[in-house]
Amino acid sequence: MSLTQQASTKIYSGLWLILATWFRVPKEPPALPHHDATAVESLRPSEAWLRYLKFQFWIFLSILDGAIFIAWIACTAAVPLLGAILFLPMLALAILPDIVAYIAIHLRYDTTWYILTDRSMRLRRGIWQINETTITFENIQNVVVQQGPLQRWFGIADVLVQTAG
Repeated sequence: MSLTQQASTKIYSGLWLILATWFRVPKEPPALPHHDATAVESLRPSEAWLRYLKFQFWIFLSILDGAIFIAWIACTAAVPLLGAILFLPMLALAILPDIVAYIAIHLRYDTTWYILTDRSMRLRRGIWQINETTITFENIQNVVVQQGPLQRWFGIADVLVQTAG
C-alpha cells in the first residue's frame, strides 16, 4: 500500500470514528434471532459496488463542477472585478460539497449490511437514519436481478426482492 493510500486510510478511519460516534452508527452487523444450530452469515456489499458509486460520483462531479467553472469564467469575462471577488466562493461551492459527498459514499458503503439465516434476510443501511428491513423467505414472491451495461462492467447487479402484501 502506498504512502498516500495509508494516509487516506488513517484519515478516513479517524473521520469514521468521529462520525460513527456522533451519529451513533453501529459498526458491527445487526443480530438476527436464531437457534444455535442455524447458520448466520453477515455480508458487506462488494467493493465493486463502492467503485461503481465512486464512478457515478466522478461523472456527476465533473459535470457539476465544470458548469460552476464555466459560469465563473463567463462572469469573469463580463466583469473581471466580479470574477475576482467570486473566485473563493466559487472554489468553495465546487469543492466542499464534493468532499462531503465523497465521504458520504464511503459511509453509505460502510454502514450497509446483509444478514442471512436459513429463514430470513435482513438489510441494514443508513447514516443519518438507520433502516433495517427483515424479510422471511416465506413471504418472498419474486426475485428480480437487473443489470445495466455499466453495472455489468463493474460486475454488480441490482437484486429486487418482492414480498407478499
